[in-house]
Amino acid sequence: MVWVLLAGAILSEVTATISLRLSEGFSKAIPSTVVVVGYLLSFVLLAQVLKRGLSVGVAYGIWAAVGVSLVALIGAVFLGESLTWIQVGGLVLVIAGVVAVQSGASVA
Repeated sequence: MVWVLLAGAILSEVTATISLRLSEGFSKAIPSTVVVVGYLLSFVLLAQVLKRGLSVGVAYGIWAAVGVSLVALIGAVFLGESLTWIQVGGLVLVIAGVVAVQSGASVA
């Protein structure tokens, strides 16, 4: 259940972040509403993940790494933003770092 909640938190955050771009400085009502609701839902779900015992370092690391990766990919594929090989390498390093944090948490 914890992983389903974390996935929901990530998807809510990604939706809110993409909507932030689409809101054009909060000048469009629907994307602006999605931003507020999405971030609120994301933090509520993340709080539930922490309440259920996943450590804050692991939960936040996964939330942030997967979120930034998805936002970068969505930006490149759907919003025409650039994504260079150096940026892809950086995303791989971020994900590898989270895997290392997760692996270290399960050893300790």
